[in-house]
Amino acid sequence: MLPTTTPDGAPAPDPTATPAVLNVECSVNGRRWSWREGADNPTTSRLGAALAQQLGIPEIVGRLLAMRGVAPEHAPHFLAPTLRALLPDPSSLTDMDKAATRMAQAVQAGETIGIFGDYDVDGACASAVLAAFFEQLGCSVLTHIPDRMTEGYGPNLPALDNLVAQGATLLICVDCGTASAAILNQLAGKADVVVLDHHKSEDVLPDILATVNPNRPDCSSGLGHICAAALSFLATVATRRTLRQNGFFNGNQPEPDLRHLLDLVALATVCDVMPLQGVNRLFVSEGLKIMAGRQRVGVAALLEIAGVTKAPDAFSCGFALGPRINAGGRIAEAALGLRLLRCPDPHEARQMAERLDAVNRRRQDVESDILERAMEQAAEQKAAGHGVILLAGKDWHPGVVGIVAGRIKERFNRPALVGAQQEDGSIKGSGRSVVGLDLGTVIIAARQANILKTGGGHAMAAGFSLEADKLADFHAFLNARLPQAATLPDTVDLTIDAVVAVTGATAELATDMAALAPFGAGNPEPLIALPNVHIVRTDRIGRDSNTLRVLVRASNGTRLKALLFKADGNPLAQILEDTTRPPVHLAGYLRAESWNGRTDATFFVQDVAHA
Repeated sequence: MLPTTTPDGAPAPDPTATPAVLNVECSVNGRRWSWREGADNPTTSRLGAALAQQLGIPEIVGRLLAMRGVAPEHAPHFLAPTLRALLPDPSSLTDMDKAATRMAQAVQAGETIGIFGDYDVDGACASAVLAAFFEQLGCSVLTHIPDRMTEGYGPNLPALDNLVAQGATLLICVDCGTASAAILNQLAGKADVVVLDHHKSEDVLPDILATVNPNRPDCSSGLGHICAAALSFLATVATRRTLRQNGFFNGNQPEPDLRHLLDLVALATVCDVMPLQGVNRLFVSEGLKIMAGRQRVGVAALLEIAGVTKAPDAFSCGFALGPRINAGGRIAEAALGLRLLRCPDPHEARQMAERLDAVNRRRQDVESDILERAMEQAAEQKAAGHGVILLAGKDWHPGVVGIVAGRIKERFNRPALVGAQQEDGSIKGSGRSVVGLDLGTVIIAARQANILKTGGGHAMAAGFSLEADKLADFHAFLNARLPQAATLPDTVDLTIDAVVAVTGATAELATDMAALAPFGAGNPEPLIALPNVHIVRTDRIGRDSNTLRVLVRASNGTRLKALLFKADGNPLAQILEDTTRPPVHLAGYLRAESWNGRTDATFFVQDVAHA
């Protein structure tokens, strides 16, 4: 019988498994380096070569396309997505034609339109998309973003009644509303209501004019992977088409150029972690081009505050813009992000961007206060045998529990839910899941079982509320409904696309691989392994000296600059700064960076292994 552990107690390698990349079974971060599916397969090499020849692209790009399962007939649109080729027909969405007809009627009659959006980036962007569209066509627009603390998630009657009292005859709920029949049904006779939402729901739909949701059971559009901002954009496409059919643009009213709304759609798609495939890849690719022009005053101000001087990419959306827009809804003024996105005045936009930046720094402080305690409790639950981690604290801020849940999920590779206990004793929280375990469906089932007061969301993220005395029942329910969670490994393998010598890690190679951008969920950035690297020099740089700059050298003398972020207390930094300079393998991202007219390659370190 083969041993299950090595002499030092570590798990023994599985002799039937594919050999680890560079034989790295356990890196400094405790991860196995494994090939991306197909990376070491001769069939992938042949398909990649065929794609390269067919499309006239570098062979590495062809191989990467093949590894990502991009079929030859789809490859041209993957590399150069266009609206003409990939934009879906909005009418494929159940109730969209009803919604478009009513929205076109509102435009033609010059009605006042009320927009109720969620307090996250997607809700703010979806609201901004609709507001810009209707205002350009002459409508008065009222918006409302609920306060997380006082109003909670989703539509509430006082806010909707207030929009009606201000003159709104058409109410549009974006990024929420599908599960709000009890509230929306009370608006009958007050105003027409349209829902543009993408959250799962197994409840009876609201009895309103239209509920457009690609995830409603009777919708066969196949668009369940798009965010609310993308759905709102498709609603503007459908409404413009209806107005065109009605002859609205035959006079002096020009047709709006909807392409200019795609910067908002791109931002929401990335921040809501939608898969960057198909139409989402189109929206992000085209939206980033619009964003690079910095024509939207609020986005331009936020890019400047965040220090994004180059053309924005998906990383800029996810880590520079998104957290700042979200911060207002988490711990401060919920509508501040939407106000910034709609702001036409550069001076006012700059002030709002500065406020959001300051709020985001405060959010980081609040998060760090909770995170250490939450991590300790999560480790205890995992040791006790829980597959799903469920935590709650009395002094935890409800605006950051979702972020904390995400950190715990990443650390332990388990679905994680974190709640904050309210003054009335109830608990409100958020959860984050791992690939393959649908948390949203389980949350809905727990609500239907009367364990939760409220709950809903996506496969990967969900929100919930319950009475404190039902916390143990909820935990047992989660463990029972997601039994696979208990068998997940503690860490996920690091998936390598290619091994490249330092001599081959050039700016040209980085530029070639960038043809697959935008990168994100569903389209990961190629992860490269550099073998047998020798460290020449290390320096701490940055305002807080928390970035490690590393100069590495190949055996023939070729040198390459590498960077490691968040170096303080990082075990990777300890190895890289070791003055004995042991040879190491590096895993990370190779990117081309331009400065003063010169383009060089930089390697962004994600993991290190002893060579």
